[in-house]
Amino acid sequence: MFHLVRRVSGGVLWANLALLFCLSLFPFTTAWLDESRFARTPVVVYGLNLLSAAVAYVILQNVIIRGRGIESPLRQAVGTDFKAKVSNGLLLAGILSALTIDRRGQVGVGIAMACYVGGAIIWFVPDRRIDRLAQERGAVD
Repeated sequence: MFHLVRRVSGGVLWANLALLFCLSLFPFTTAWLDESRFARTPVVVYGLNLLSAAVAYVILQNVIIRGRGIESPLRQAVGTDFKAKVSNGLLLAGILSALTIDRRGQVGVGIAMACYVGGAIIWFVPDRRIDRLAQERGAVD
C-alpha cells in the first residue's frame, strides 16, 4: 500500500501507529484464547482485537486516499473493497454471536470462531490489485 504513497502526513503516521498497536495485541489475546480453551470472554476479546485491527487498516487506507483525493491510485486499486467489508462483517457477526447465542454453552463461541476463520480465509487468496497498480506506475521493482 505504501508503494502508492508519495507523501506521508501526520494523519498517516497516526493511523499506521494505531494499526501497529492493534497488531501488537495479538500475541496476548491469542495466548489468552488458548489458555482459556475458547471461553466466551477471551473469544469476544480476540474478536474485538481482530475487528480493531481491521478497522485501523481501513482508517489507514482512507487517510491515505483522502490525502490524494479522488485521483488517488490507492482508491483506484481498492475500489469498493468488498473483501474488507465482508471480512469486517464476519468479525462483527462473530463477536455478536459469542455475546448473544447460547450464553452458557459453546454454540455462540463455535459460531464466532467459524466467523473469524471465515474472515481470514477471504484473505488467503492474495489481493493483487495494489501490487498490479504499483508495478504499472513503476513504483515496485
